[in-house]
Amino acid sequence: MAYPIIPRFALPLLLSCICLPALAQLHISPEGRRIVDAKGKPFFWLGDTAWELFHRLGREEAADYLSNRAEKGFTIIQAVVLAELDGLNTPNAYGALPLTGNDPTRPNEAYFRHVDYIVDKAEELGLYIGMLPSWGDKFNRKWGVGPEVFTPENARAFGQFIGRRYRGKPIIWILGGDRIPEEAEDFDIIRAMALGIRDAVGTEQLITYHPMGGQASADFFHEEGWLDLNLFQSGHGEQGNPNYRRVEQDYARTPVKPVIDGEPCYEDHPINWNTANGWFDDFDSRRAGYWAMLSGACGHTYGNHNIWQFWQPGRSPVSQARTPWQQAMDYPGAFQAGYMRRLFESRSWQKLVPASDMVKNAPNTGGRELRAALASDSSFAFVYTPWGSPFTLDCTRLKGASLKLLWFNPRMGHYISIGQIPKPTQLELDPPHGEQRGNDWVLVVEAGEGTR
Repeated sequence: MAYPIIPRFALPLLLSCICLPALAQLHISPEGRRIVDAKGKPFFWLGDTAWELFHRLGREEAADYLSNRAEKGFTIIQAVVLAELDGLNTPNAYGALPLTGNDPTRPNEAYFRHVDYIVDKAEELGLYIGMLPSWGDKFNRKWGVGPEVFTPENARAFGQFIGRRYRGKPIIWILGGDRIPEEAEDFDIIRAMALGIRDAVGTEQLITYHPMGGQASADFFHEEGWLDLNLFQSGHGEQGNPNYRRVEQDYARTPVKPVIDGEPCYEDHPINWNTANGWFDDFDSRRAGYWAMLSGACGHTYGNHNIWQFWQPGRSPVSQARTPWQQAMDYPGAFQAGYMRRLFESRSWQKLVPASDMVKNAPNTGGRELRAALASDSSFAFVYTPWGSPFTLDCTRLKGASLKLLWFNPRMGHYISIGQIPKPTQLELDPPHGEQRGNDWVLVVEAGEGTR
């Protein structure tokens, strides 16, 4: 069957149709599933991991990077103040260290003026900063450079300082930094820093926690009042890591809190840190995003292995980074992350509820698993098939007497129209092209003409 093609989103069209967020105070929605602004408009967390942004980039470089991310539709940039790569003892681009004498109660004004510039530039471009006050080796040096400098007392003081400095700015706080608390003092340090931020900002900014790979904030702090949303790291150790399972697990917790995969497999990262296994590519990145979103996540973070560390020739690569960050900014996965946001925001995505049980006769192992979500008012549904596998859709929960069907191509950002049909009880579907890795598609099903 020949399908009419609806032209793909050219980049200028993408930018004109994705409205940059009003950089207002963010809240958790009343039902606890989403991030919203003061008017209740859902905020789509589309993150990029730029961990070394404050530490390694000068102002012009930072402005170029932020402009690139804003153009692609990202909404939040995840960056670390006391950075991972010897962030305490190797100065920033202007020769400034963050602390005097590695003392968290003695921040260096020159360093923080540079952080100020980047925060202000992000705000100007419509971007929030997911700000990590510190990488985790500064309180638990299980690996990394360290040194450990935090105690519960100075962690609260540092939280108060950094909270006061960025109160009123478009910030979501991310504690932790690729680390889990293991000893009682570790827990005390994290809680103290969270309370220090709360002392300074009250409830006007959200707080979450970034753990090590395979772990989630919910494993340690789910019921604590300072933790507004749950963040987990599905990580870089496994190709086809079923990150949707972790989303489903945290989605089912009470009290209800939004959930984010805040560090999935990075595009251009060696699989399980070994180049003999190959490299994660844009398909791996896309699949993690759609799996998470259709399992109940309130957004998703993209990452590129070269960008988080801002690798370029002359810098020692971490885990075999191989592409200059300036080039890596335009890898396909970054464009495709913007296409994903565009698809969801083209409809009332905040209504979506996980509904993978609507999918029948489909693969459920081996990285080919289909995931689906249905609007709470039964007006539309999305179904993601990673390999373009055929499947059967149970249509009984969709309202109306007819269905409008489209295939969305997440690689290119365009639709193929299937047409409008009388609603059947079950519908057999076979995506375009043959079943193979990377031939992923999203089925968009709408109840009747123009229903949103």
